[in-house]
Amino acid sequence: PRRPIPVPALSKKAMIMKLLHVDSSVLGTNSVSRQLTADIVADWRRAHPHTTVDYLDLAVDTPNHFSADALGIKVGVQAEPTEAQRRENEVSERLVTQFLAADVIVIGAPLYNFTVPTQLKAWIDRLAQTGRTFKYTDKGPVGLATGKTVIVASTRGGMYSTSEGGQAMEHQESYLKVVFGFFGITDVRIVRAEGVAMGDAAKAAALQAARADIDVATGKAANQDVASLAA
Repeated sequence: PRRPIPVPALSKKAMIMKLLHVDSSVLGTNSVSRQLTADIVADWRRAHPHTTVDYLDLAVDTPNHFSADALGIKVGVQAEPTEAQRRENEVSERLVTQFLAADVIVIGAPLYNFTVPTQLKAWIDRLAQTGRTFKYTDKGPVGLATGKTVIVASTRGGMYSTSEGGQAMEHQESYLKVVFGFFGITDVRIVRAEGVAMGDAAKAAALQAARADIDVATGKAANQDVASLAA
């Protein structure tokens, strides 16, 4: 009789998961979103011990806002780029390569003036590259950055999720879900602390709610569909 072909066990290297930890708050040690992203990453590593972490602080290592010199990622790298164009092309390539290499991305996203910090938007502008994170087809755009999990630490001074008016005012969580969905990422998990500027009691309640969100967000495996997360 034919002997079964042995199946090799997964090596430790094959089990390693890459996590990209991104902060964008300008408040340093006073930042609630930074506190939450640190807690998320720590809990994720406890639940998934074969995780390596790469860290990006957008308040310190801030890419320039998208400009004519950065257009190489949209129209093709220039045949003879200027020094400024070469520098911007290198920044874009570094950031999109780092993003695509990650299995899990933890993002600190405070609400500034009803949307995300400009530093975070500048980073996303560098990730939005046709042929890398999305492509256009005759049926419309298709995301290429599939198979990833994004966990957003959403912090807000006021309350926005509890009313239709508040939900209409925020372009933070809604924006991030849309843009990462455009990139092909369907597993976007939200850890929310809102009302943190409405007094000590409200802040404590917000952090307690966020703690419960962290338990849920880090307790499930990476790359789950929406139905699985809701179960």
